[in-house]
Amino acid sequence: MTMPADQNKLNQLRRERTLVVIKPDAVIRHIVGELVTRFERKGLKIVALKMLWPTGELAEQHYVDSEEWLESTGTRTYNNYLKQGITPNLKPREIGLNTRRKLIEHLTAGPVVAMVLQGAHSIEVVRKMRGSTSPRGADVGTIGFDYTLESYELSDAGDWAIKNVIHASDSPEEVEREINIWFKPEEMVEYDTAIDHVLYTNDWFQGRK
Repeated sequence: MTMPADQNKLNQLRRERTLVVIKPDAVIRHIVGELVTRFERKGLKIVALKMLWPTGELAEQHYVDSEEWLESTGTRTYNNYLKQGITPNLKPREIGLNTRRKLIEHLTAGPVVAMVLQGAHSIEVVRKMRGSTSPRGADVGTIGFDYTLESYELSDAGDWAIKNVIHASDSPEEVEREINIWFKPEEMVEYDTAIDHVLYTNDWFQGRK
């Protein structure tokens, strides 16, 4: 006895979306094509894509300045310093503010490529492909590890945001918020591809008996 197909669940999974922003440090190094190829080879579908030079206003919308974000980001960074045997001279919230400043400066430093990727488990998959926020601590084979020598130690010494090649949304709530910042509804494209048929149907092989 077999379980019947759940078409509603299948459609929900295949339509999961995430936002990826290929940052200025990747654009200036001419590796945009390589990064896009990685996502396409994985089976993710591009449903929106554009190049732009982010304004300060856009960057400020992207990097929220809520007290919760400032405290959580600052505390995480503060604890990372302690693990390195360094006692910061700033409080967590102050560290959060400084981090946000550097992130905005980095995002507005040059052109970026923003895109919306669609596919089953896309949020989790893209985050795994990117690897750890710190490329030095990322696993071999991830985008962060494969494309940069950057580390928190290096970025702190230079007073810049860590150059980790791409931004990827980390939750369904963030996906919704960030896509609305970067794209208008009419910029999203609906279409079918051959890999959709392979990944999300049970009759994908023409020679199937």
